[in-house]
Amino acid sequence: MNIVETDLPGVLIVKPNVFGDERGFFVETFREAWLATAGVNVTFVQDNQSRSRRGVLRGLHFQRRNPQGKLVRVARGAVFDVAVDVREGSPTFGRWVGVTLDDVHHEMLWIPPGFAHGFCVLSEEADFAYKCTTYYDPQSDAGVRWNDPAIGIEWLVPTDATPSLSDKDRALPLLSELEPLKLATSLEVTI
Repeated sequence: MNIVETDLPGVLIVKPNVFGDERGFFVETFREAWLATAGVNVTFVQDNQSRSRRGVLRGLHFQRRNPQGKLVRVARGAVFDVAVDVREGSPTFGRWVGVTLDDVHHEMLWIPPGFAHGFCVLSEEADFAYKCTTYYDPQSDAGVRWNDPAIGIEWLVPTDATPSLSDKDRALPLLSELEPLKLATSLEVTI
């Protein structure tokens, strides 16, 4: 297992060991000590999984109360996964990082509380799994528009697909229309 820092402090790529042969593969998808060695000490309380077809774009989502940290991975297929810093006072406020996650490399992305999250499906279908540090709270649900020019995400949308969005995601506000997320925790990250 290897942990790689991204351009956004606190957002980490987790690269597990994958053991494969002609029969298939084995990969350990979570071990508490992995994140702890990177200074991330969290407890996961909820696991989620979604299935989406090619060109579906979900996000960018976060929670105002009880912000969620997420460890995300792709169980089947491929997605372009994005985290955007929406923390008030953060030196990287409004910046984003994106990585391709797939069922070949089995890499995961750790997205700390205070980041909006979204992904676009690159394969015909994708099963997307994520572990969350707090429970989903519909009254706390918030987000930022996926194509906000102030953020400037360069989505890897398949050339033969127009992004397919939910009505909710289509109506999300721009970053400039959002009140920044105030977190009780420090912005310091230990790596």
